[in-house]
Amino acid sequence: MRPIASKLLAKTCVGGSHLNPATAALLLSLCLGFPPSMATCPPYCLCASDIISCSGCNLSVLPSDLPGYATRLDLSHNALTVLPVDWISRPFERLATLILSQNSVNQIEVNAFTVTPHLLHLDLSSNQLTVLNSSIFTGLKELKELLLFGNQIIQINPGAFNDLLSLQRLYLSGNRLTAFPMGLYWEPGGPRNLTFLDLSYNKLSKVPIQSLLSLTRQGGIYLQENPLACDCALIALLEYWMWKQYRPLVDFRSEYPCRDNLEPTSECSQRVVSNMPLEAQTYQVEPGKWLRVPCPGLASQAQEEQGVFWVTPKTVVNSSTNDSSAHLTVSSNGTLEIRGALIEDSGMYGCVAARGRQYDPRESVEVNVVVGNLSTAPASGLPHSSGAEHFNTAFTTLASCVVSIILVLLYLYLTPCRCRENRGSRGCGGRAITLCSDPREVESGQRRSNGKRVAFLEPQAEDSDIGGPKTPAMNLGHVTTEGILKNGSRTVGQTFTDPAHMA
Repeated sequence: MRPIASKLLAKTCVGGSHLNPATAALLLSLCLGFPPSMATCPPYCLCASDIISCSGCNLSVLPSDLPGYATRLDLSHNALTVLPVDWISRPFERLATLILSQNSVNQIEVNAFTVTPHLLHLDLSSNQLTVLNSSIFTGLKELKELLLFGNQIIQINPGAFNDLLSLQRLYLSGNRLTAFPMGLYWEPGGPRNLTFLDLSYNKLSKVPIQSLLSLTRQGGIYLQENPLACDCALIALLEYWMWKQYRPLVDFRSEYPCRDNLEPTSECSQRVVSNMPLEAQTYQVEPGKWLRVPCPGLASQAQEEQGVFWVTPKTVVNSSTNDSSAHLTVSSNGTLEIRGALIEDSGMYGCVAARGRQYDPRESVEVNVVVGNLSTAPASGLPHSSGAEHFNTAFTTLASCVVSIILVLLYLYLTPCRCRENRGSRGCGGRAITLCSDPREVESGQRRSNGKRVAFLEPQAEDSDIGGPKTPAMNLGHVTTEGILKNGSRTVGQTFTDPAHMA
């Protein structure tokens, strides 16, 4: 029955003459199992399960009584112009997605979204919004995605994104913004976990390079198709993003400016680029000492206007914002100075400068700074190649293998033979510690008189039988002890007889 009711209701939204809307709403609500007083689908809307769609019905005023069970409400492709505070008669406690795209909305009243406290996705794209006033999104603390592209926004007032604490993705492309909305990141009530910002197809001519170097470590910022001025700072940023394979730039490289300025002959790269290969280097310094780190690939005659930035583990610094008392400073030639090095200063440091070159994958514009552990390190502040560390590791491993082989050989060839039991005697009699070359010769009892003869005699253990007569501790009469010595390939044996018993 549900598919039939949906088809009848769809005919009502399109033609409006096949079935009475109230009858269709009642029929659908009964099919869904809701009482008519709580789940009445408004005229010209389609209600299916937890979805309400009033799209394409040419509505100029929002329906006043919408069922509160919906998790998705589609009001797109209508003629709505204002979103008032009382646009809905009851709170939407379950509503997660609200679509208001393709309308003519030019005004959103404050607290208009307090009736949708659990909204996750809000689509306001392709409307006629020009200004985002303060606190227009109040109540959307759980919102994760906000679509505002395709409007005519020229201004974002302070506090416009208050209460959007959980916002992760914001689409502002296709508007008329001329300034980068930094308030998104530093205003106290703004988003805390914003990882995606689309500002493409706006009218931005300048962007905060230093802030972008810090922000892009947290997520993606799209700037393609903006009339950005190709100064040295922007070229340095684009080169650094290309070296890092930053996806917003790599995916839309042809839509960014400055494509013709990324050459060694450009104004920014002339007289500043050295011929040294950009190899990964490590600098070490004692805690409390000063360290100077030159910018890789940058000649000493680089000047301040070239725009040199250093991306440190905690912040981003450049020569134009130097403070003589600061812990980290950048000189006019791009050299980074660490004053009073701390243990937490250890990490990777990237030098961002316009070099006018395409980086080889093996090259690096970053250096490693290590504070402390100088017992096995080179002199303070002196770079050393990481290849030396690999050589030391390989040499240590090889030496360990050689020592292990020698110990194994010593164990195999110099281990004493086990005492072998003689026929007709208890135990070993006189025990001999022998060095064996061939166990088969020992077992066969072959004796050869030539060569050297070595034997180490031990006293025979006393008989441990209780009540039996004790035998002398040294009774070597007619006791045969064999001493086997490895001497080349020869094995020798000798029979010892106690002189006292020969008489």
